Amino acid sequence: MSLDKITSILGDEQAENLLNYKAKVSSGKLHLPGPDFVDRIFALSDRPTPVLRSLQSIFSHGRLANTGYVSILPVDQGIEHSAGASFDPENIIKLAIDGGCNAVASTLGVLGSVARKYAHKIPFILKFNHNELLTYPNKFDQVMFASIEQARDLGAVAVGATIYYGSDESTRQIVEVSEAFNIAHDMGMATILWCYLRNPAFKKGGVDYHTSADLTGQANHLGVTIEADIIKQKQPECNGGYTAMNEGGTSYGKTHKKVYSDLSSDHPIDLTRLQVIHCYMGRAGLINSGGASGENDLAQAVRTAVINKRAGGMGLISGRKAFQRPKDEGIELLHAIQDIYLEKEVTVA
Repeated sequence: MSLDKITSILGDEQAENLLNYKAKVSSGKLHLPGPDFVDRIFALSDRPTPVLRSLQSIFSHGRLANTGYVSILPVDQGIEHSAGASFDPENIIKLAIDGGCNAVASTLGVLGSVARKYAHKIPFILKFNHNELLTYPNKFDQVMFASIEQARDLGAVAVGATIYYGSDESTRQIVEVSEAFNIAHDMGMATILWCYLRNPAFKKGGVDYHTSADLTGQANHLGVTIEADIIKQKQPECNGGYTAMNEGGTSYGKTHKKVYSDLSSDHPIDLTRLQVIHCYMGRAGLINSGGASGENDLAQAVRTAVINKRAGGMGLISGRKAFQRPKDEGIELLHAIQDIYLEKEVTVA
């Protein structure tokens, strides 16, 4: 995808704002994605040698192979969005392969059902915990659906999990996922954490701070603290979550005014860069989620990818935008996302 095509999709005004912006915090301070990322970052860490091999297998697959960027297809929506959103597992794998993805992330059932046919053809990421919504009334809690041993046995190179930071259940989830990640590393698998916020109190004054850069950034920091190798996070849409939560004399968390004056601004690239900063300055890669499917999916996906790349992120993990449409259209959307990371004129801000 040429720069002219990207500009056409974004629109001239938005393209100018996103493609030419200079970020507040210099990219020179970050550990940026690149072909040598595993050697440069993880080879110096405490990760066992087989984990390096597993990470490299993800970075070496698909259309983004050997760039340091990743495009991952995640499909576990049959659990949270009802089985009406589920498919023949083989079609999920085929979409990831034909879409040029680095890896496919899904459930034990999905990956296990086709493991012997596909585990050696595309890297598998087993998502081992989920939020099931059949219990009445619905509750929001990530619970273990699979063991790390099962991930190893079906040939996964990585495991994934979600923690609902800020929720009543988050303390237990942190302990469970930290222990599971330790086992996964011991078994040679990489770790990916969905660092999501979940608390109705984060909606305040008509603003949803679940996507606030400061709160999601703190969730990222908690994620890399339990040694997530890659962080999945929703792209920020606002900032000042801590400030809003402390209005009226409430005592919540701790922050510093320089987070808002020196480390960020209202610009989406600065907001996302703050998320990267909280991933140990990019030592753990930040991948942003593609978001729900809707109108103008292509333009939204391209915008998200441009912001992530220019902020210093590592890629996108986009599911519903790709699979809730005819296969050819899903492949086209995945390729459009990947093209942003392949286009050398889209630089880090």
